Amino acid sequence: MNLMYINWNPDPIIFTLGGFSLRWYSVFWVIAIASASIVVHKIFQKRKMSEDDYNTLFVYSFLGIFIGARLGHCLFYDFAYYSDHLLEIVLPVRFLPDGSWKFTGYAGLASHGGTMGLMLTLYLFCKKTKITYLQILDIIAMAAPLAAGFIRIANLMNSEIIGMPTSLPFGFVFEQVDSQPRHPAQLYEAIAYFIIFGIMWYVQSKVKSYRDGLYFGICIFSIFIFRFFVEFIKERQVDFENYMMIDMGQVLSIPFIILGLYFIIRGMKNPVIETK
Repeated sequence: MNLMYINWNPDPIIFTLGGFSLRWYSVFWVIAIASASIVVHKIFQKRKMSEDDYNTLFVYSFLGIFIGARLGHCLFYDFAYYSDHLLEIVLPVRFLPDGSWKFTGYAGLASHGGTMGLMLTLYLFCKKTKITYLQILDIIAMAAPLAAGFIRIANLMNSEIIGMPTSLPFGFVFEQVDSQPRHPAQLYEAIAYFIIFGIMWYVQSKVKSYRDGLYFGICIFSIFIFRFFVEFIKERQVDFENYMMIDMGQVLSIPFIILGLYFIIRGMKNPVIETK
Protein backbone atom coordinates (compact mmCIF):
# COMPACT_ATOMS: atom_id res chain seq x y z
CA MET A 1 0.00 0.00 0.00
CA ASN A 2 1.17 3.51 -0.79
CA LEU A 3 2.60 4.89 2.43
CA MET A 4 1.19 8.33 1.63
CA TYR A 5 -2.35 7.11 2.10
CA ILE A 6 -3.88 8.27 5.37
CA ASN A 7 -5.21 5.50 7.58
CA TRP A 8 -8.27 6.96 9.23
CA ASN A 9 -9.80 5.21 12.21
CA PRO A 10 -10.66 7.63 15.03
CA ASP A 11 -12.89 6.40 17.82
CA PRO A 12 -16.15 8.33 17.31
CA ILE A 13 -16.68 8.29 21.09
CA ILE A 14 -14.48 10.62 23.15
CA PHE A 15 -15.46 9.11 26.51
CA THR A 16 -18.31 7.26 28.19
CA LEU A 17 -19.58 8.14 31.65
CA GLY A 18 -22.26 5.88 33.01
CA GLY A 19 -24.72 5.41 30.16
CA PHE A 20 -23.73 8.65 28.42
CA SER A 21 -21.23 8.74 25.57
CA LEU A 22 -19.77 12.00 24.29
CA ARG A 23 -19.16 11.72 20.54
CA TRP A 24 -16.94 13.80 18.26
CA TYR A 25 -20.01 14.23 16.03
CA SER A 26 -21.87 16.04 18.80
CA VAL A 27 -18.84 18.15 19.73
CA PHE A 28 -18.39 19.44 16.19
CA TRP A 29 -22.10 20.19 15.88
CA VAL A 30 -21.79 22.30 19.04
CA ILE A 31 -18.70 24.02 17.60
CA ALA A 32 -20.63 24.66 14.37
CA ILE A 33 -23.54 26.29 16.19
CA ALA A 34 -21.31 28.25 18.59
CA SER A 35 -19.02 29.62 15.85
CA ALA A 36 -21.96 30.60 13.66
CA SER A 37 -23.60 32.33 16.64
CA ILE A 38 -20.45 34.38 17.28
CA VAL A 39 -20.34 35.49 13.63
CA VAL A 40 -24.01 36.50 13.64
CA HIS A 41 -23.58 38.33 16.94
CA LYS A 42 -20.66 40.35 15.56
CA ILE A 43 -22.77 41.41 12.57
CA PHE A 44 -25.65 42.39 14.90
CA GLN A 45 -23.21 44.53 16.88
CA LYS A 46 -21.72 46.07 13.74
CA ARG A 47 -25.19 47.05 12.50
CA LYS A 48 -26.28 48.13 16.03
CA MET A 49 -29.19 45.70 16.05
CA SER A 50 -31.14 44.62 19.14
CA GLU A 51 -29.54 42.13 21.54
CA ASP A 52 -32.98 40.75 22.36
CA ASP A 53 -33.60 40.07 18.67
CA TYR A 54 -30.27 38.25 18.49
CA ASN A 55 -31.20 36.00 21.41
CA THR A 56 -34.56 35.22 19.83
CA LEU A 57 -32.87 34.54 16.49
CA PHE A 58 -30.55 31.99 18.11
CA VAL A 59 -33.51 29.96 19.42
CA TYR A 60 -35.40 30.09 16.11
CA SER A 61 -32.31 29.18 14.10
CA PHE A 62 -31.32 26.28 16.34
CA LEU A 63 -34.80 24.77 16.21
CA GLY A 64 -35.12 25.30 12.47
CA ILE A 65 -31.76 23.71 11.64
CA PHE A 66 -32.11 20.76 14.00
CA ILE A 67 -35.74 19.87 13.27
CA GLY A 68 -35.28 20.43 9.54
CA ALA A 69 -32.08 18.38 9.38
CA ARG A 70 -33.67 15.50 11.27
CA LEU A 71 -36.85 15.46 9.18
CA GLY A 72 -34.80 15.87 6.01
CA HIS A 73 -32.81 12.72 6.75
CA CYS A 74 -35.87 10.68 7.76
CA LEU A 75 -38.01 11.77 4.78
CA PHE A 76 -35.44 12.07 1.96
CA TYR A 77 -32.93 9.34 2.78
CA ASP A 78 -34.59 6.66 4.91
CA PHE A 79 -38.36 7.07 4.64
CA ALA A 80 -38.96 3.32 4.28
CA TYR A 81 -37.53 2.72 7.75
CA TYR A 82 -38.84 5.76 9.62
CA SER A 83 -42.36 5.46 8.21
CA ASP A 84 -42.59 2.31 10.36
CA HIS A 85 -40.66 3.77 13.31
CA LEU A 86 -42.19 7.21 13.79
CA LEU A 87 -41.07 7.58 17.41
CA GLU A 88 -37.44 7.20 16.37
CA ILE A 89 -37.78 10.39 14.30
CA VAL A 90 -38.19 12.45 17.48
CA LEU A 91 -36.42 10.26 20.05
CA PRO A 92 -32.61 9.71 20.02
CA VAL A 93 -33.02 5.93 20.41
CA ARG A 94 -33.47 2.82 18.30
CA PHE A 95 -36.03 0.24 19.41
CA LEU A 96 -34.71 -3.31 19.13
CA PRO A 97 -36.68 -6.42 18.05
CA ASP A 98 -36.65 -7.85 21.58
CA GLY A 99 -38.53 -4.81 22.90
CA SER A 100 -35.51 -3.06 24.42
CA TRP A 101 -33.99 0.14 23.13
CA LYS A 102 -30.55 1.59 22.51
CA PHE A 103 -29.49 5.23 22.79
CA THR A 104 -28.09 6.30 19.42
CA GLY A 105 -28.38 10.08 19.47
CA TYR A 106 -29.70 11.85 16.39
CA ALA A 107 -27.34 10.08 14.01
CA GLY A 108 -29.21 11.06 10.85
CA LEU A 109 -29.18 14.78 9.96
CA ALA A 110 -29.46 16.13 6.40
CA SER A 111 -28.04 19.53 5.41
CA HIS A 112 -30.75 20.19 2.81
CA GLY A 113 -33.45 19.66 5.42
CA GLY A 114 -31.59 21.88 7.87
CA THR A 115 -31.45 24.66 5.27
CA MET A 116 -35.18 24.36 4.57
CA GLY A 117 -36.01 24.35 8.26
CA LEU A 118 -33.82 27.38 8.87
CA MET A 119 -35.41 29.38 6.05
CA LEU A 120 -38.87 28.63 7.47
CA THR A 121 -38.04 29.59 11.05
CA LEU A 122 -36.26 32.74 9.86
CA TYR A 123 -39.50 33.74 8.14
CA LEU A 124 -41.38 33.19 11.41
CA PHE A 125 -38.69 35.18 13.24
CA CYS A 126 -39.15 38.12 10.88
CA LYS A 127 -42.91 38.02 11.41
CA LYS A 128 -42.21 38.43 15.12
CA THR A 129 -39.67 41.25 14.73
CA LYS A 130 -39.24 44.29 12.49
CA ILE A 131 -36.23 42.84 10.69
CA THR A 132 -36.82 42.15 7.00
CA TYR A 133 -36.54 38.60 5.68
CA LEU A 134 -33.79 39.43 3.18
CA GLN A 135 -31.78 41.24 5.82
CA ILE A 136 -31.79 38.27 8.19
CA LEU A 137 -31.09 35.81 5.37
CA ASP A 138 -27.98 37.83 4.50
CA ILE A 139 -26.79 37.82 8.10
CA ILE A 140 -27.29 34.08 8.53
CA ALA A 141 -25.62 33.48 5.17
CA MET A 142 -22.40 34.97 6.51
CA ALA A 143 -22.20 32.27 9.18
CA ALA A 144 -23.68 29.29 7.31
CA PRO A 145 -20.51 28.20 5.44
CA LEU A 146 -18.50 28.20 8.68
CA ALA A 147 -21.06 25.98 10.41
CA ALA A 148 -21.30 23.71 7.36
CA GLY A 149 -17.54 23.22 7.40
CA PHE A 150 -17.52 22.03 11.01
CA ILE A 151 -20.46 19.71 10.36
CA ARG A 152 -18.49 18.04 7.57
CA ILE A 153 -15.59 17.61 10.01
CA ALA A 154 -18.12 15.86 12.27
CA ASN A 155 -18.94 13.50 9.39
CA LEU A 156 -15.23 12.86 8.90
CA MET A 157 -14.82 11.91 12.56
CA ASN A 158 -17.71 9.48 12.11
CA SER A 159 -16.14 7.97 8.96
CA GLU A 160 -19.42 8.58 7.13
CA ILE A 161 -20.40 10.14 3.79
CA ILE A 162 -17.22 8.68 2.35
CA GLY A 163 -15.81 9.19 -1.13
CA MET A 164 -15.24 6.68 -3.89
CA PRO A 165 -11.96 4.75 -4.21
CA THR A 166 -9.01 6.79 -5.46
CA SER A 167 -5.36 6.28 -6.36
CA LEU A 168 -4.44 9.81 -5.32
CA PRO A 169 -1.71 9.89 -2.66
CA PHE A 170 -3.86 11.81 -0.20
CA GLY A 171 -6.64 9.23 -0.18
CA PHE A 172 -8.06 8.18 3.18
CA VAL A 173 -8.36 4.54 4.17
CA PHE A 174 -11.53 4.55 6.28
CA GLU A 175 -10.68 1.49 8.33
CA GLN A 176 -14.20 1.28 9.80
CA VAL A 177 -15.50 0.80 6.24
CA ASP A 178 -12.89 -1.14 4.23
CA SER A 179 -9.23 -1.11 3.23
CA GLN A 180 -9.55 0.93 0.03
CA PRO A 181 -8.05 4.42 -0.24
CA ARG A 182 -10.94 6.80 -0.86
CA HIS A 183 -11.58 10.46 -1.54
CA PRO A 184 -12.02 12.27 1.81
CA ALA A 185 -15.14 13.94 0.42
CA GLN A 186 -16.08 15.30 3.84
CA LEU A 187 -12.73 17.09 4.04
CA TYR A 188 -13.09 18.49 0.52
CA GLU A 189 -16.43 19.98 1.49
CA ALA A 190 -15.17 21.33 4.81
CA ILE A 191 -12.24 23.10 3.14
CA ALA A 192 -14.49 24.53 0.43
CA TYR A 193 -16.99 25.86 2.97
CA PHE A 194 -14.27 27.42 5.13
CA ILE A 195 -12.88 29.18 2.03
CA ILE A 196 -16.35 30.46 1.11
CA PHE A 197 -16.79 31.77 4.64
CA GLY A 198 -13.35 33.41 4.63
CA ILE A 199 -13.99 35.24 1.37
CA MET A 200 -17.47 36.42 2.39
CA TRP A 201 -16.30 37.53 5.83
CA TYR A 202 -13.35 39.44 4.38
CA VAL A 203 -15.56 41.23 1.86
CA GLN A 204 -18.24 42.23 4.37
CA SER A 205 -15.60 43.47 6.82
CA LYS A 206 -14.11 45.78 4.17
CA VAL A 207 -17.23 47.22 2.56
CA LYS A 208 -19.43 49.85 4.18
CA SER A 209 -22.58 48.94 2.31
CA TYR A 210 -24.58 45.94 1.13
CA ARG A 211 -27.52 44.96 -1.06
CA ASP A 212 -30.36 42.96 0.48
CA GLY A 213 -30.29 39.31 -0.58
CA LEU A 214 -26.91 39.37 -2.32
CA TYR A 215 -24.89 37.64 0.41
CA PHE A 216 -27.62 35.02 0.79
CA GLY A 217 -27.63 34.32 -2.93
CA ILE A 218 -23.84 34.00 -3.09
CA CYS A 219 -23.81 31.74 -0.03
CA ILE A 220 -26.34 29.13 -1.09
CA PHE A 221 -25.25 29.17 -4.73
CA SER A 222 -21.59 28.57 -3.87
CA ILE A 223 -22.30 25.93 -1.21
CA PHE A 224 -24.75 23.90 -3.24
CA ILE A 225 -22.94 24.15 -6.57
CA PHE A 226 -19.90 22.66 -4.82
CA ARG A 227 -22.12 20.11 -3.09
CA PHE A 228 -23.61 19.10 -6.46
CA PHE A 229 -20.23 18.38 -8.07
CA VAL A 230 -18.56 16.74 -5.08
CA GLU A 231 -21.38 14.19 -5.03
CA PHE A 232 -19.87 12.65 -8.19
CA ILE A 233 -16.97 11.31 -6.12
CA LYS A 234 -19.07 10.16 -3.14
CA GLU A 235 -20.42 6.72 -2.49
CA ARG A 236 -24.20 6.54 -2.66
CA GLN A 237 -25.60 6.80 0.84
CA VAL A 238 -28.75 4.72 0.40
CA ASP A 239 -29.61 1.81 -1.91
CA PHE A 240 -32.37 3.51 -3.91
CA GLU A 241 -29.83 6.08 -5.19
CA ASN A 242 -28.16 3.31 -7.23
CA TYR A 243 -31.08 3.50 -9.64
CA MET A 244 -30.86 7.29 -10.08
CA MET A 245 -28.84 9.20 -12.68
CA ILE A 246 -27.81 11.66 -9.98
CA ASP A 247 -28.06 11.04 -6.26
CA MET A 248 -30.51 12.53 -3.77
CA GLY A 249 -27.98 15.11 -2.58
CA GLN A 250 -27.68 16.43 -6.13
CA VAL A 251 -31.44 16.39 -6.71
CA LEU A 252 -31.98 18.42 -3.54
CA SER A 253 -29.12 20.81 -4.41
CA ILE A 254 -30.60 21.92 -7.74
CA PRO A 255 -33.44 24.06 -6.25
CA PHE A 256 -30.95 25.80 -3.96
CA ILE A 257 -28.59 26.52 -6.86
CA ILE A 258 -31.46 28.08 -8.82
CA LEU A 259 -32.62 30.01 -5.74
CA GLY A 260 -29.08 31.27 -5.19
CA LEU A 261 -28.81 32.52 -8.77
CA TYR A 262 -32.17 34.26 -8.40
CA PHE A 263 -31.09 36.11 -5.26
CA ILE A 264 -27.72 37.06 -6.76
CA ILE A 265 -29.44 38.61 -9.79
CA ARG A 266 -32.11 40.23 -7.65
CA GLY A 267 -29.55 41.44 -5.10
CA MET A 268 -27.48 43.17 -7.77
CA LYS A 269 -30.57 45.21 -8.67
CA ASN A 270 -31.49 46.09 -5.08
CA PRO A 271 -30.53 49.53 -3.76
CA VAL A 272 -27.26 49.95 -1.87
CA ILE A 273 -27.72 50.14 1.90
CA GLU A 274 -25.06 51.87 3.97
CA THR A 275 -24.06 50.16 7.22
CA LYS A 276 -24.49 52.19 10.39
